[in-house]
Amino acid sequence: MTVNYLAFAIPAFFIFVFIEYKVAQQRKKSGVFKYESSVANFSVGIAERLLNLFIAASFYQVYQWVYDNYAFFHISASWSVWFLLLLATDFVWYWYHRLGHEINFLWAAHIVHHQSEEFNFTAAARITTIQAVFRNVFWCVLPLAGFHPNMIITILLVHGAYSFFTHTQLIGKLGWLEHVLITPSLHGVHHASDEKYLDKNYGDVFVFWDKLFGTFQREEESPKYGLTHPIKSYSFLWQHFHYYLEIAEAYKRAEGAKAKWNALFGSPALMDQNIRPILEERYFQNKQQKRGESKFKTYLNVQLIMVVLTLTGTTMFYQYLTEIYKWAVLILVLLTLINIGALLEQRVWIYYLEAFRLIFLFAFFFYSFQIFEWVVLPIILLIVFERIFSLKMRYNKYILSH
Repeated sequence: MTVNYLAFAIPAFFIFVFIEYKVAQQRKKSGVFKYESSVANFSVGIAERLLNLFIAASFYQVYQWVYDNYAFFHISASWSVWFLLLLATDFVWYWYHRLGHEINFLWAAHIVHHQSEEFNFTAAARITTIQAVFRNVFWCVLPLAGFHPNMIITILLVHGAYSFFTHTQLIGKLGWLEHVLITPSLHGVHHASDEKYLDKNYGDVFVFWDKLFGTFQREEESPKYGLTHPIKSYSFLWQHFHYYLEIAEAYKRAEGAKAKWNALFGSPALMDQNIRPILEERYFQNKQQKRGESKFKTYLNVQLIMVVLTLTGTTMFYQYLTEIYKWAVLILVLLTLINIGALLEQRVWIYYLEAFRLIFLFAFFFYSFQIFEWVVLPIILLIVFERIFSLKMRYNKYILSH
């Protein structure tokens, strides 16, 4: 049986996060990690990795189709060509990344990466599948130029691995390397919300694109990380979709074709800042974030560990799984991630989501053993237990801090 060895990148990620956490503790830098924010970062990354399993193969197929039908050249592999491809990949990334900050509908996908107010390895996980799709559309330039898809995929893995290590505060300035490579210090500037640091350092590996196009900025004062207008929610769904709702609201309010165009394709800097508070109130996202209570952290951590193990196993054996199993895992994991966000926010409706998730799990179990008609049994039992033992009251007493 052949396994997908990329699955081992998942435990490797958590090992590096653990090392960074221990180093931060040793250096007495308690502000580097915040429990709620780190968990929210993990949740976004888990969803992206799982969803990408469904579409990752299509990226290669698109590259192959472009290469076979439209490539200007067919560039043969050599060590110099590999370096040229790395340069080309980073150049395309620069412009994808820059446009992702300058065009509203692209920023809606990329904003999730900048929501974290902590800057550490967990923040590197904040990539959405929508962002991955947009990014790969830009990278279609590479097979169009004549680079073979196998080379492209290899370079993209290297490119992505490098950028992971630039998301940390524990590595200071690196001397002369600051003039060649994007270092943690330089990328930290990019994640900052300070006025002087906004829209700077778009490069992913090399620094000279920013110097060439006038977007380079050294770290001077310590950055303040996150958005200029931070969101007030750890909700998994809100973090992913709030800016799309803002664009929709801006489009609805816009008068005339030009204003509607700007709502979609204009600069995020010109977005009406009064829209988000209105939407936060409309969708009950205007509460101040609460710190997690220790009494439910174990419960939350167990769920997080379970979805990580599920993601690792699914990634490793994805090609051998049936379609129904793949979709069942996807739905169950997404429900769990929504649940984790609701736990962090202490939402009173968590119990109903838990009940639905439990029924879904039993339904899949009964389906797998071809006794789906018995799915009504756990529903009846849940109702009976609720009547007899007041499950909702007991559950909320343990989970909620108020």
